[in-house]
Amino acid sequence: MELFKIKKTIPFMKHALLLNLISLFTFLFSMFCIYTYGMNFSIEFTGGKIIALHYDKEFNVENIRQTLDDIGCHGCQVQNFGSNQDVIIKIPIYEKNNIDINYISDNLLSDVDYKAKINYIESIGPQIGEELFTNGIIAMIFVILGIITYLGFRFEWKFAIACVIANLHDVIIILGFFAFMQWDFSLSVLTGILAVLGYSVNESVIIMDRIRENFCKYNHDNLYNIINKSITQTISRTIITHGSTQMMIISILVFGGPSLHYFAIAITIGIWFGIYSSVFISSSLAMWMKVNKYDILKKYNK
Repeated sequence: MELFKIKKTIPFMKHALLLNLISLFTFLFSMFCIYTYGMNFSIEFTGGKIIALHYDKEFNVENIRQTLDDIGCHGCQVQNFGSNQDVIIKIPIYEKNNIDINYISDNLLSDVDYKAKINYIESIGPQIGEELFTNGIIAMIFVILGIITYLGFRFEWKFAIACVIANLHDVIIILGFFAFMQWDFSLSVLTGILAVLGYSVNESVIIMDRIRENFCKYNHDNLYNIINKSITQTISRTIITHGSTQMMIISILVFGGPSLHYFAIAITIGIWFGIYSSVFISSSLAMWMKVNKYDILKKYNK
């Protein structure tokens, strides 16, 4: 499906060197931010308290956030759970706030206009947080290994290496944003990063597939022209796919509330850098490694 068809080939690879140097600088700066500032891990990773409240009628969670800020309990996550009458509050390492958990509970129940009860108060210890972090890293490693295996079987190894580097570039850039801005890094953000890995590799595969097809179709043309032609031919598909996805993510960003805010931000960064890396990084690397039709024919004639 194409919304429009571009007849003239766009020379995407003309500025490939400059754009990849900018990418290298951005990548190194992201690594520097991750190492220097570290990640601002949420309660799932650091430990803390979870309070579950039930109100007798629909309650605005913004009132709870304001109450927590007023008593000096900052950095808390407040979200509805199941219905607009049930609320979960995640309080990270409350000892740092120097506020007793009973004092917090009393303030949350003090609103005379609403009747509320505490369903439960649960502690998340550092060991649980460490286990979640370790499991998250293991999940990411398995996703990366799965992508490498898939690309290795599907494409010639030069294509596979180019795609893997481009996808790892996207992940590091997202982590760099969160480290530099000290945004809250929660399990939902980690989920978003894993989703971005799969999402970005799909864009790279589409472009690489078109390059492979054009090698057979325009077998007398040079690699530079084939790559430019292939990217140009996939622009319409890229705009439809990523535009539709971004519209949904914007709706999550606007209407999803604080609990999904950073998840939507992670996906948004991943979408735009996924397009960029697929077009300018993976394609450039394939060009510089001098992928040719003989590599492809050798791969597919086995």
